[in-house]
Amino acid sequence: MTTLGQQLKEQNTAGRAHIDEEKLSVMDQATAQIAASGLAESSLGVGATVPDFSLPVATGAMVSLSALLTKGPVVLAFYRGGWCPYCSTELRVLQAKLPEIMAAGATLVAISPQTPDNSLSTAEKLGLAFTVLSDEGNHVAESFGLVFELPESLREVYQGFGIDLPAANGDTTFRLPLPATYVIGADGIVAWRFADADYTKRAEPDDVIAILEAL
Repeated sequence: MTTLGQQLKEQNTAGRAHIDEEKLSVMDQATAQIAASGLAESSLGVGATVPDFSLPVATGAMVSLSALLTKGPVVLAFYRGGWCPYCSTELRVLQAKLPEIMAAGATLVAISPQTPDNSLSTAEKLGLAFTVLSDEGNHVAESFGLVFELPESLREVYQGFGIDLPAANGDTTFRLPLPATYVIGADGIVAWRFADADYTKRAEPDDVIAILEAL
């Protein structure tokens, strides 16, 4: 069975083959700028206490981190949105691994800046059985130190792809979180973190499960 990393690599290779060099240059330059900023490295790290938060599911019901932690460890997967094909692949694989994550005693939660309605659409389209939360305005992602703003040049590229971030997120900030995965112990402390400036790279669910089993 191929790993998530292998699937994403193949997806990236196939996707880049259909994008012209000028757009690829803009995309690669934006990724390099995020990497140079050190955002991934400076985001909330192992050993840090996670700030509590409450976010809505699509129905409007609020879900708090503190309530989830009373049941055991929590796996938080920050993703950019349902419009991102790499996010969709990651979420599908996480869904496939959900029984193992639950067997390790953890709760899996996905968070994006999408509106509740768009978060619901993502969950329904991908058949997700775990909690999907809407972090409108990126306030929670910002408390984790994960937020960046898309440069103007990349906004134009995204618009050319038919990606309407203002419609997806319900604002005009063009701010997104780095895709990142956190394993948070029942004590509210970060036990493990994966964050990368390259949005085509994601945490391996098997690594997450190994961490959970070792807690």
